[in-house]
Amino acid sequence: MAPKMSSKRNEYRCTLEINQNGKYCLRIRAAFGRHGWVLPVYALAGSFDRVMKKLREAVEFLQANEEKIWFWGVDRSDDIRITSDMLREVGLRIDRRAEFPRKAALIHVLPDRPVPSFLLAPARRTLTDAVSGLRLEAASD
Repeated sequence: MAPKMSSKRNEYRCTLEINQNGKYCLRIRAAFGRHGWVLPVYALAGSFDRVMKKLREAVEFLQANEEKIWFWGVDRSDDIRITSDMLREVGLRIDRRAEFPRKAALIHVLPDRPVPSFLLAPARRTLTDAVSGLRLEAASD
């Protein structure tokens, strides 16, 4: 199901998983309100602190480069490698998985605006709670 976009805001749905190698996998589904398109990306990190830093960097990068990513990713879609190369510069990769967890942290920002820290704080708390639950499950196995 496509994300509902009630306005021209950008919506970043974020989830955090721990993969089989014990690395943290930050998944972001960026829905850009201005153009009405969705870009799913992910980043891997070895520690919780590092993945929280990646969250900030990723959202700031996607927000600041929306037009450029859209131009090369959608409008000029004959060469998707250019978009992948841009994303790789900040440690992001295109997430090709169709399923996205329902429980996700949400960040809403108007296009062309910086991402204030107070918008990231609730997302960090939600992701912290999610990982705490995953750690408890792994410890009980």
